[in-house]
Amino acid sequence: MPNRTQGTAFRVIDAMDGPHRGRILRLRLRGGTTPSLRSLKGASVLARSPSGEEERLRIVGFFLPGGKPSEARFGRTGRVDVVVETENGSGVPQVSTLWEVTPSS
Repeated sequence: MPNRTQGTAFRVIDAMDGPHRGRILRLRLRGGTTPSLRSLKGASVLARSPSGEEERLRIVGFFLPGGKPSEARFGRTGRVDVVVETENGSGVPQVSTLWEVTPSS
């Protein structure tokens, strides 16, 4: 994600294993500037649990059962469903509900 999203933070409101790969996260914008959907795809993020555990992730795409995400809906609701993998591509991410997701530097 570009530098303009440095203050951006998301909360994981739902998480489940993906049917084909990775983990599906439903994210809600908690603060900062709403990033573009284009900037999210392929972005590296840092997920932090309420107890302080951290995991570096890469957003590999969007979860589409509710239809293709649009900038208008994302801007209006602040919610987006993404598919993530660990940054190094090995293993399934352990991120769960209530984790905070922020841009990785």
